[in-house]
Amino acid sequence: MTPNEPQLTTLPNGLRVIALPMPWRQTVSLSVFIRTGSQHESRRLNGISHVVEHMAFKGTHSRDCQRINLDAERLGAEVNAHTDKDHTAFHIEGLARDLGVFVEMLADIVLNSTFPADELERERQVILHEFTEFEEDPSAMAFQLFDRACYGQHPAGQPVIGNRANLKRFTRVDLLDYVARQYSAGNVVVGAAGGFDGARFLRDVQAHFGGMPCGSDNSVPAPAWLGGLKLRRMAGSAQCHVVLGFEMPALRDEAHLAYVMAAALFGEGMSSPLLDEIRERRGLAYYTACSADVLPLTGQFVVEAATAPGQAEQFFVEVARLLQAQAAGVDPVGFERARNQLTVRALRALEQPSRRLETAAQEVFTFGTPQDAAVVLARLQAVTAPQVQAAFRTMLASPAAVALAGSVPSRARTRAAELFALSTAGDVDD
Repeated sequence: MTPNEPQLTTLPNGLRVIALPMPWRQTVSLSVFIRTGSQHESRRLNGISHVVEHMAFKGTHSRDCQRINLDAERLGAEVNAHTDKDHTAFHIEGLARDLGVFVEMLADIVLNSTFPADELERERQVILHEFTEFEEDPSAMAFQLFDRACYGQHPAGQPVIGNRANLKRFTRVDLLDYVARQYSAGNVVVGAAGGFDGARFLRDVQAHFGGMPCGSDNSVPAPAWLGGLKLRRMAGSAQCHVVLGFEMPALRDEAHLAYVMAAALFGEGMSSPLLDEIRERRGLAYYTACSADVLPLTGQFVVEAATAPGQAEQFFVEVARLLQAQAAGVDPVGFERARNQLTVRALRALEQPSRRLETAAQEVFTFGTPQDAAVVLARLQAVTAPQVQAAFRTMLASPAAVALAGSVPSRARTRAAELFALSTAGDVDD
């Protein structure tokens, strides 16, 4: 193992510890990843992972919410957290000398949160404000509808933020029960990146997390891809927000690398076909992008844009044409550009401690161990133009998923359905 590769240790209770040496850093990044997110929630509990993440900072057995913030900020540290489909994470960044204190702080938040009932009522209002912003944002709504078009009623199709009815209903007991089931050592990775004593870090993690029950794997079945068209017309919106995508392999399948290359080829950079044609040559959108969202259970090849309602129909025509062109043949210059852009992106990610920790944690949850970054990059660079062309052909031969939100003209809906062979039955979600 090279000196700057993640070093993995498994504690007796099954919790995994990642030490990522970056001796040139004077600060340290510490994260606790829990394998639980919206795809682990029943419909009745949709949104609870996100509420737990908020409420974890509202008090423990030894600290109230003000003390949690002050203890970190007195050391100059920043504390944060996020919830995703497949995991929840808590982070702290500060001086490397304080790593032991940071381990104790995050352990207190993750293991000892009391979820005070009065704080829950106050935070419930904050989260409902956040939900309103989400509900009124046509771009966010388009992505929510897109996931539903992709996966239907499978938990992978649920929004991380949940729904208003659930957010109003969750109780302190609901939160405690969920944490007791989901927050177990076998589903936790604690990782640190920076210049620190690895042996001391391991002792600190053992001291504060070693008593955590092992539990059982938070595993869920992979969703079946459905495809289809969903839309929501939103009063006051002046644009049509579009999310269009196809199924692609998940993280465990090495074939996903060709789709990652395909996304970069199609829509990364101003010289990519998507941006050059849609924005620069035709003026159909100010913002458009293409990405490959690769998760342990699922993969999505995604094209997104915000366009004028009167141009939405033409947007679909041009995107369909561009996708067909890639399936017919990959431009060698465009392929070289995409490969070099992905190489630079991968190397830059190696310099970002928080990115490296999250990638390593996701790999531990998926493969049982972090992957060698140099090997992963070499596999990506080994992807060939015919493999990328085959990826485009496979996508175009499979059901697409399309979501439209905001000001949605009927002609755009009809044209999207025609171009991508979509059923419009039950597509309206007004």
